[in-house]
Amino acid sequence: MTESQSAQPPAQPPAPGGRRAPRLDWAAVGSVAGAVAAIVALVAYLAPPDMPQPLPVGPVATTPAPPTPDPITTRPTTPVPAPPLSAVRPGGCDKAEAALAAYRRNAGATPSSQAAAANQAHLDLMGAVLDAEGMVGSTISRLAAEFQELSFRLTGMVSSDPNQVIADINTDIPQLTRLCGS
Repeated sequence: MTESQSAQPPAQPPAPGGRRAPRLDWAAVGSVAGAVAAIVALVAYLAPPDMPQPLPVGPVATTPAPPTPDPITTRPTTPVPAPPLSAVRPGGCDKAEAALAAYRRNAGATPSSQAAAANQAHLDLMGAVLDAEGMVGSTISRLAAEFQELSFRLTGMVSSDPNQVIADINTDIPQLTRLCGS
């Protein structure tokens, strides 16, 4: 190639009438095509689904099928009863019972270990309250407050007898067990 020739494509011949033919702007064509496709997709999405054709009302004429011999005979089967459905437990019961079991497991023999276990039971029961409603929720909430009070009494933050709170806890646990159906 010489310096006088450029790397540009050859010029289009002039259109009849002496003017140059307009060139297509392919970027604009692509944009318009994309917009049209988006509109078609939106219309298809918003269009109501095809409704099934209504079934004919009234008697339908049918011709009975000719009887065919059935070479295979089967024995009547006895239906198997479905397993009984498990009872649905009220919300919060599983978490509350897990918190109480963890307290019994972790309480230990010293006041400090009992206080730590009571504090953890308080936190776990507060989490269980979030899933509970009604009487179950109020009982779990009361137990959470009692475990917090027990923790305060065992650590000396409140100078009262911890056995009073333990009596309240021992009264509320059977009520929770009854409400949860355990």
